[in-house]
Amino acid sequence: MYGYYLTIVLAPLAAAIIAGLAGRRIGRAGSHWVTIIGVGLSFVLSSLVLKNMFWGGAEAENIHVYTWAVTDGLRMEVGFLVDRLTALMMLVVTFVSLMVHIYTIGYMREDPGYQRFFSYIALFTFSMLMLVMSNNFLQLFFGWEAVGLVSYLLIGFWFKKETAIFANLKAFLVNRVGDFGFILGIAGIVTITGSLDYAEVFASAESIAAQNIEVFPGTPWNAMTVICILLFIGAMGKSAQAPLHVWLPDSMEGPTPISALIHAATMVTAGIYMVARMSPLFELSTAALGFVIIIGAVTAFFMGLLGIVQNDIKRVVAYSTLSQLGYMTVALGASAYSAAIFHLMTHAFFKALLFLAAGSVIIALHHEQDIRKMGGIRKYMPITYWTALVGSLALIGFPGSSGFFSKDLLIEAVKESHWHQGPTVGDQITYWIAYLSVLLGVFVTALYSFRMFFLVFHGKERMDAETKSHLHETSAVVTVPLILLAIPAALIGWFTVGPVLFENYFGDAIFVSENQDVIGHMAAAWHGSMALLMHTVRTPVFWLAASGVFSAWFLYLKRPDIPQAIQSKMSGIYTLLDRKYYFDDLWIKGFAAGGRSFGQFLYQRGDQMIIDGILVDGTAKTVGRLAGVMRQIQTGYLYTYAFAMIIGLTALLGWLVWLR
Repeated sequence: MYGYYLTIVLAPLAAAIIAGLAGRRIGRAGSHWVTIIGVGLSFVLSSLVLKNMFWGGAEAENIHVYTWAVTDGLRMEVGFLVDRLTALMMLVVTFVSLMVHIYTIGYMREDPGYQRFFSYIALFTFSMLMLVMSNNFLQLFFGWEAVGLVSYLLIGFWFKKETAIFANLKAFLVNRVGDFGFILGIAGIVTITGSLDYAEVFASAESIAAQNIEVFPGTPWNAMTVICILLFIGAMGKSAQAPLHVWLPDSMEGPTPISALIHAATMVTAGIYMVARMSPLFELSTAALGFVIIIGAVTAFFMGLLGIVQNDIKRVVAYSTLSQLGYMTVALGASAYSAAIFHLMTHAFFKALLFLAAGSVIIALHHEQDIRKMGGIRKYMPITYWTALVGSLALIGFPGSSGFFSKDLLIEAVKESHWHQGPTVGDQITYWIAYLSVLLGVFVTALYSFRMFFLVFHGKERMDAETKSHLHETSAVVTVPLILLAIPAALIGWFTVGPVLFENYFGDAIFVSENQDVIGHMAAAWHGSMALLMHTVRTPVFWLAASGVFSAWFLYLKRPDIPQAIQSKMSGIYTLLDRKYYFDDLWIKGFAAGGRSFGQFLYQRGDQMIIDGILVDGTAKTVGRLAGVMRQIQTGYLYTYAFAMIIGLTALLGWLVWLR
């Protein structure tokens, strides 16, 4: 399998290099074929790895590839840890990436940067595979930073657009904030354990938890809590958790295929995967888990509300990503790691489907993205319509869809967790807040999802006559990936929910303390997919989702005057949502503008006044003034010099007499 693992990682890298450096020589067709073959090969081999792991009973492998450096006993290596968690992530990443590659042929057909785009998305796939397959923190950090770099290149792919340049800088800088915490967490691990290897660090988890560190003198903090919170700050950046979420909606400035890849299977899932991989550490810090669950709850509910007021079709889907990532984070904080990864998997399929369906609509409408200028396009684009419906139903957790199994059971796990985690009243309140947030978020998700769906595909046609005359279904190279993604979005939950959640699929890949094993407690009540489906009508989740869909239908199809009336009556709340809780103002006008003002102050007062004015120019001016004084003595008359010599000799003799 060693050769398989190297091929899975290196095939997309080789394809990216060929398309990037030889793109002009091999042409457009050559660029897309070489990258599709590279990523397709990774997908096929990843499928074989998962097959061997799940059906073949293959053991997890921890493989050393080579040693990069050794310094003071610290080994910096490249290696692979391939277990069932890794295998699942590899399959999800490569499958969604392959669909995006195929779709890109149609979406980017007329773009002059065609070859460059294919090179970037193949490189993105390589970066994510390096991240999920790593067996040490150094390689994890390499993949972590690589996906951040490629996302910067892809978000700003249309570099002549000022908004795209602003968006990629925003993504890059906000992620640097999270990555600063992440690298501090890794530094803390190295300081205490002297190792970067997962296996060695996890074996030392108990000793880490037993130590205290003083971040501030005289204030001891538990080392494990500090390390886990720092690692999670990195996850907050990559997985866009409040308040480090502000970059993700603006990432829509990149082409739609990269929006699908970032939001579904690569960058934003890196933080969720990392916390699940670090479960042996997080399980030893209830404080860190509490921090995780609160951040997730805030993101899940409040970011979902923002989707209701968005009018850009891609931004509505983007805010749904923020909310769903919050759901996954809440599950992590509740120690339901397998539920978080299961929802990550199903979400990858239906979110990629929704983004690509949105892109299909954008192509057909000549790059119009405002849902208020759409409507009634169902009859023109039947394939896009039905696949978008499948994705929307999965997003809201419609009974039987993949999202139903992952989302409903995730919410149930959060509900169950308050009985098993946290002995104090404060802990109980934390978990109840989290449960209510994800429960109410079900209604919000259904409302904004079907608001977008109804405004785009139903109701009266609001397109101009010229657009309508050319409106038709997109080409097969666009619709085939939609169909292939719709199949797992609709069906995969039926076959995977039991093994992944309740039959110990992950084995030793995920560690959960016995007293916090909410999924284990839920397993006793598991009676199969059909039993869960029959039971769903008795749950509040079902009725909240149904209420959200009905509200969207009534408000935006039957009585579109009501949303306008609500907006005018509650203008303060609408403004708050429209301004995104002023987080952008905080980051852009607060931290960024404050940083620029502070830099300007240092430039004017420190550089110009002190360094230039006093130290550099001041020294030169002092020498000039002294020279001006000394110049007066140089008269050119002999008697002046004789007089000065006499004065000097007299002073010298007087000094010698005084010394005696």
